[in-house]
Amino acid sequence: MTRNLSPLFEPSGVVVAGVSSHPGKFGFVVLHNLLSCGYQGQIFALGRSSGTLLDQPVIASLDEVPQDAAELLVVCTPPDANEELLRAAAARGIKAVFMVTGGYSEAGPEGAKAEARLVALANDLGLVLAGPNGQGLVSPPIGLCAQIVAPYPPRGRIGVASQSGNFVSAFENYATQTGIGISRAVSAGNAAATSLADYLEWFADDPETDVALCYIEGLKDGRAFAERVRQITPHLPVVVVKGGATSGGQKAAASHTGSLATNDRVFDGVARQAGLVRAATIESAFEAAATLATQPLPSGGQTLVLTTAGGWGVITADAITRHRRLNLAPLPKDLQASIDQLLPPRWSRNNPVDFAGGETRDTIPEILNLAATHPDIDAIVQLGLGIQGNTAALTRLGPFYPDHGLERIVDFHERQERRYAEAAAEASSKHHTPVLVASEIAATDPRNPMVQAVKDSGRLCYASADRAVEALGHLVSYAQWRNARR
Repeated sequence: MTRNLSPLFEPSGVVVAGVSSHPGKFGFVVLHNLLSCGYQGQIFALGRSSGTLLDQPVIASLDEVPQDAAELLVVCTPPDANEELLRAAAARGIKAVFMVTGGYSEAGPEGAKAEARLVALANDLGLVLAGPNGQGLVSPPIGLCAQIVAPYPPRGRIGVASQSGNFVSAFENYATQTGIGISRAVSAGNAAATSLADYLEWFADDPETDVALCYIEGLKDGRAFAERVRQITPHLPVVVVKGGATSGGQKAAASHTGSLATNDRVFDGVARQAGLVRAATIESAFEAAATLATQPLPSGGQTLVLTTAGGWGVITADAITRHRRLNLAPLPKDLQASIDQLLPPRWSRNNPVDFAGGETRDTIPEILNLAATHPDIDAIVQLGLGIQGNTAALTRLGPFYPDHGLERIVDFHERQERRYAEAAAEASSKHHTPVLVASEIAATDPRNPMVQAVKDSGRLCYASADRAVEALGHLVSYAQWRNARR
């Protein structure tokens, strides 16, 4: 049965316990972030004594919080104060507690005993207990930023649950950079009472979340986790990156979150059976989640490469050919004949479709549409965009701009770049075919009009063809797993 985590992610009001006037203390940072990111519910600051902080009254006792005025308590106080704090919180109608405080099971046997007492107490009081030793949570749909770090990510469709707070920040950084936003994100910390599976189950029912993204270091009950996520993945793609895959990483995980290591081969088998999308790195995990959140699921792995740059086409053909889930699709004869009408004779007449500099104003959008609607093409990787935008940028910086007709050509180049990016998104949406645009310019010059237009379309501009192929492989793998279950 799915636990009700709404008081955690959609609280009517929030109490921050352990506020401090020191801007470096966790209590100060959480209060600052809550007040700064648009949360509209009531906020209460609880400190050692009454006063004012950040123009907010500070109360000295939870008894000063009106009954049922807050549903979430964020705890930044030392462990020896927290059991009494939970009792007082429950008495005021608080329903969920996020424990930033560390010093529990990750700190040794005595900490583990204290953590066990905390869990038992929360269960007796009927409280949702998140953490301890967690970084916080964000819930952009309601403007909630209850975390001890930055950034506050844009609103989107990816739900994050992580046993590492730093990786929550990493995913939020990628979300901020790419514009592929976050629905909810939580640092599970020691996950003493609320497990990763609890979060994933709630995400599966959350109307704000389309994809889950999860970092795991260890599982207390791997079998139970597998059984639970198997019920989730047919409806909600779950991307996982696993830490502690080696003996060195397992030792580090034990001291980080107190997690017991899970045999990596066993975990890999469980992940495949359960339909988890397993990524090798944090970067590839975010890109897999971003792809699942923004691209349609393909019907197969037959992939076409469109390129204005021959070398990139060759490299991408290699990457697709090496991938066990993808195929470099033979170019259909009827599609070749249609492209013959649009490009000069020197084009490649093969897959990759190398335009060989023969594209005109409308060629790229027209070929994108032809390819995206063809029944023998399941997905497209689009390469070689951004070049005109680069040329425009250099021209703008030169001493002759805007004279000599340069203003007009710069405008043309920039307009075309935006048009290509918009055409990729439109063809994909219209024909339900994934179209992944890749260019190193996504990393080297995010201001390029093509890169910006891809971002504006709500999609990811991949920083290399290899990364686009890897993300497409995850998309195809998940689609095939889900189709096999029907």
